[in-house]
Amino acid sequence: MRRLDSRAAGFEAAFANLLAAGAPDDLEVQAPVQAILSAVREHGDEALLDCTRRFDGWIPAGADDLEIPRTRLDAAVAAITPAQRSALQAAAGRVRAYHQRQRQESWQYTEADGSVLGQRVTPLDRVGVYVPGGKAAYPSSVLMNVIPAKVAGVAEIIMVSPTPGGIENPLVLAAAGIAGADRVFRIGGAQAVAALAYGTATVPAVDKIVGPGNRYVAAAKRQVFGTVGIDMIAGPSEVVIVADGSAPADWLAYDLFAQAEHDEQARSILLCPDAAYLDRVAERMAALLPGLERHAIVEAALRQHGALILTRDLVEAATLASDLAPEHLELAVADPQALLPHIRHAGAIFLGAYSPEAIGDYCAGPNHVLPTARTARFSSPLGVYDFQKRSSLIGLSAAGAAALAPLAAQLARGEGLSAHARSAECRLEQS
Repeated sequence: MRRLDSRAAGFEAAFANLLAAGAPDDLEVQAPVQAILSAVREHGDEALLDCTRRFDGWIPAGADDLEIPRTRLDAAVAAITPAQRSALQAAAGRVRAYHQRQRQESWQYTEADGSVLGQRVTPLDRVGVYVPGGKAAYPSSVLMNVIPAKVAGVAEIIMVSPTPGGIENPLVLAAAGIAGADRVFRIGGAQAVAALAYGTATVPAVDKIVGPGNRYVAAAKRQVFGTVGIDMIAGPSEVVIVADGSAPADWLAYDLFAQAEHDEQARSILLCPDAAYLDRVAERMAALLPGLERHAIVEAALRQHGALILTRDLVEAATLASDLAPEHLELAVADPQALLPHIRHAGAIFLGAYSPEAIGDYCAGPNHVLPTARTARFSSPLGVYDFQKRSSLIGLSAAGAAALAPLAAQLARGEGLSAHARSAECRLEQS
C-alpha cells in the first residue's frame, strides 16, 4: 500500500489522485453494451438465450428455463443448513425492522378558504432487482434490495442474477425466498438490464432497476435510464477508516482486507495521526495477508488502490475522509460522536471499533447498497424511499382560485404565456 503524509510536499496532488480514483468509467464498454441492449430490445428472448450461452457458459433448454420456479426457492430454503437459514432469517428481520422506519406516508392540509394541498405517496408497480453472481454470490444483496421494496409495498419484484456455468447458488435462492422476490430469473450482465428495461416475452418490463453489478451492468443501467428509473451507478467498493490507534491493529487490517477482497478495483484507505500505529497495521497486514483465501485479489486491490495516510490530527483525518466521500466510513476511534460534525459526506458511517463495515454488509439493518466514487456528496443509501413515488395534490376552492388566479396571470404574462394567464383568469369570470 502507498504511504502518504499530509505534511509532506506533494500531498495535495497525491490526495487529488485519490479523489479522482474509482469514478465509474464505462467508455470502453459503451459500444458492446449498446449492442447487447439493442439485440435484446429487438429480438427479446432469442437474444437473452444467445447472451446466456456466450457470457454465462451454459445452454438453456428454452426461454422458460431462464426462470427459477418458486418451488426451487422454497427447496433452497429447506436445503441450506439450519445455521445458514437462521442467519438469513435474522438478518432479514433486522433489515425489515430498520426499513419500516423509512416509510413515507401521504399527507394533506386544508387552507382557510377551503383549498386542499398535499402529497400522495404510492409504491412503484414493478421493480427489477439485480443481484451480482460473477466472482462471488451475494445473498446479502438479495435481502438489501428486495426487503425495502416489499416494505414500500411494491406489487411485483423481479429478481435477476447470473448463474455462471448454469450453477445456481443455494444461498442466493434461499435469500430470494426469505426476502419475498416474486419472480427470479437466472440472467445477468447488460442483457439482464435490457430485459428488465424493455421486457421480453418471458421477462416483464419493470419501472425501476436497482442493485449493484460490474461495469457492464453499470453502463447498461446508465443507458436505459429514462426508459426506466435506476437507483445509482455503482463503482468499485470502498472503505475509508479514521483511526486513533486505540483499536487492535488486526481488527483494522481485516477491515481493510474485507473491502479489498471484493475485486481488484476495490479501495481501502486508513487515515491516522499516529505513525507508529500505521506501521503496526502495515506489519499485521503483511503477516495476515497470506492466510486469506482471496489473497491475490486483496493484494492487487491494496497495491493499486490502497493507502495509509498520516495526518496532523484526528480532525484533519475526518475532514480528509469526508472529502473522499466514501461508500463506507469507519470511525475506529474512542469517541466517534466527536468526529461526526466534521463528516459531511459518506454513504454509511460506522461508529467505533466494534462497528466494522462487514457487519453492516450483512445484518446490522441499514442498507448496504451505497453511493460510491464520491457520489455520497449528492446521493444516499438505497431505501424504502427509492421504491415510493410522490404525487402533489392541489384542490383549490372557488375562493382559493380567486385569490391565486391574479398572481398566476401576472407571472404567466411576464413569461409571455398568455394562454396560461387566461386559463387562470377565466376562473375569476365564473366565480
